[in-house]
Amino acid sequence: MLTKRIIPCLDVRDGRTVKGVNFTNLRDMGCPVELGLMYESQGADELMFLDITASVEGRAAMLEFVERVADNLSIPFTVGGGVSSRDNVTDLLNAGADKVSMNTAAVIRPELINEVSSQFGSQCCVVAIDARKKECDSDSEGEWEVLIKGGRESFGLDALAWAQECVSRGAGEILLTSWNRDGMQTGFDIEMVRAFSQKLPIPVIASGGAANPQSFVEVFEKAGADAALAASIFHDKIYSIGDVKQVVREAGISVRD
Repeated sequence: MLTKRIIPCLDVRDGRTVKGVNFTNLRDMGCPVELGLMYESQGADELMFLDITASVEGRAAMLEFVERVADNLSIPFTVGGGVSSRDNVTDLLNAGADKVSMNTAAVIRPELINEVSSQFGSQCCVVAIDARKKECDSDSEGEWEVLIKGGRESFGLDALAWAQECVSRGAGEILLTSWNRDGMQTGFDIEMVRAFSQKLPIPVIASGGAANPQSFVEVFEKAGADAALAASIFHDKIYSIGDVKQVVREAGISVRD
């Protein structure tokens, strides 16, 4: 049986970890390398580092930072932010990243997914989708729309249809973030995660809204997520990775020790 993964997410800006609500009102949470080491010691399965201003500023993720992370951590980690070419991916993997996450650039130029998956393999090709529930009076198809540039812009694209296209182009995982739940600590968007998990043949990482360990149980049991990602509850030391894993394990769900 495949184990479920618990993944802390570190949103990085100017070399510091930050966290907000609905991608705004960011607070400084500390050094990302130090936080990464703490989460590794707590039993995190992987880490996600997202350079949240790279796409807006039109640059690639900071390679020096990635090298520092690789030099200090032994668990797998994914890096995202400003990935817009195969050269960017080459640089990040050479710097020590295990996987690379693409978002805005892949939406604007979907062929990027084909290029990355064919050259480096789908196992390191993660496509991040920031999805927002559509307004009731929206005349476009689907229930969720794709947001780009750190949640700042709507692209007018149906999120589930986009995820299916990502799969067809070679994506190995989908990092699915609910804009409506981001930083709210009200629980994962079970309806959205379930819809994606049921339709997609590749792992779905649920993100946005983790409130407590039971949130992880629900997104695994009710929505079928393969992994769940959180930030606020870990950064604010409300719960540890160990707290979450204990509750998930007690619910009969397989996680790594």
